[in-house]
Amino acid sequence: MCYSASVVADHRTFQRMFPTSRLSLQDFHELYGKRKERTKPLLRTPRVMDALFSNPQSDKEREIQELIKAFSEDETAATQKLVFEQRVRLAAAQRKLAEKQTKGALEDERIATDKIADGLAKLKALQRTDLSEGDGRIFPQWFAPILMFEDGQPVIRPMRYQCRPAGMPAKIDRELPGVYNARFDSLRKFWRGLYGRTHGVMLATTFFENVKRHDMEHRELLPGEKPENVVLRFEPRQPHPMWVACLVSHWTPLPGSSEAPLWSFSAITNEPPPEVASAGHDRCIVELRPQNVQAWLTPAGRSLDELDQLLLDKEPAYYEHRLAA
Repeated sequence: MCYSASVVADHRTFQRMFPTSRLSLQDFHELYGKRKERTKPLLRTPRVMDALFSNPQSDKEREIQELIKAFSEDETAATQKLVFEQRVRLAAAQRKLAEKQTKGALEDERIATDKIADGLAKLKALQRTDLSEGDGRIFPQWFAPILMFEDGQPVIRPMRYQCRPAGMPAKIDRELPGVYNARFDSLRKFWRGLYGRTHGVMLATTFFENVKRHDMEHRELLPGEKPENVVLRFEPRQPHPMWVACLVSHWTPLPGSSEAPLWSFSAITNEPPPEVASAGHDRCIVELRPQNVQAWLTPAGRSLDELDQLLLDKEPAYYEHRLAA
């Protein structure tokens, strides 16, 4: 399963194929407004998506930029407070250890040291103004920019990477946490309410997979050896943004519910190409051929067999892999 990916958020990249595509500013404003409120669970966005509004051109974009800035300032203050508290904890633990070595003091020293290092790294990232390679990475329940067609026009809106199909209860988020991916062989079953109805695409440069080390090394487990998980990074040998086929859902709550409406998506996966299978993984995201993207995004009037063929007629890329940092 594709548990993580590095996404492209640059509007110009979307516009190369869809010149009339627009950002749904209202949806972005609502997302960043909720994130500023620090609701639980905390809403997470990749920095490349935040950067869409680094040079605002309208009042609405300036409001979004202010929400992003305010959230960053809150995160900085909270992290500075955490680092200060952990430094106090570390000093107290070291004073105790100078007198007598105890298990509790050693544990406090270890935890405080780790949290200080994490906090300082986070502060450094928050203060950074340039974009780095990891700033596009998303994980389940993070939000990413997804392109879909609405009223015949291409629109980009932020959606959560873990689909909550319309009509299903919100508790599906807990009961089926793996629905950030939609298996090709279940599209006409579990996903029948979305397949052929609401499609989207995610632009990504890289995807990440969990594999077992012994599978990656093409060997059996040694006597007494426990399976070890490793994370592999896959990307096309010829680097290019991948048009990843997705199902999207606009979930709305029942009257009287405390839940808020939610846009969410799932990346479609299918059998892996030989190089991904050889690396030890049994699934792979579906990268659409560029000439098939428009047809995928406009499923109305197309048969399920026709849509199946769009997914099976994948972009002929070779995905190289290496251990993720």
